[in-house]
Amino acid sequence: MSDVRHVLVLPDRDAAKEAVEALGERFGIDEEPQLVRDALAGEDDAEDAQWLVVLRDEKERLDPAELDAFAGEWDGWREEP
Repeated sequence: MSDVRHVLVLPDRDAAKEAVEALGERFGIDEEPQLVRDALAGEDDAEDAQWLVVLRDEKERLDPAELDAFAGEWDGWREEP
């Protein structure tokens, strides 16, 4: 079993929550993605935080290009490992 993970970087918490809800519908993922607040270096202000959506893809069935386009719908992107 592999430990493939995809990380989607989104501009704010609302976008991340919306993306998590849409992920299940669009990609049929079984496991709930993990939401992580990623403060920018040296910033304490919540306004300067990005949100990460971490997806496990042990069966390697998610297409990285499709995930990147998906994240782009919320002005985000897929981070390369």
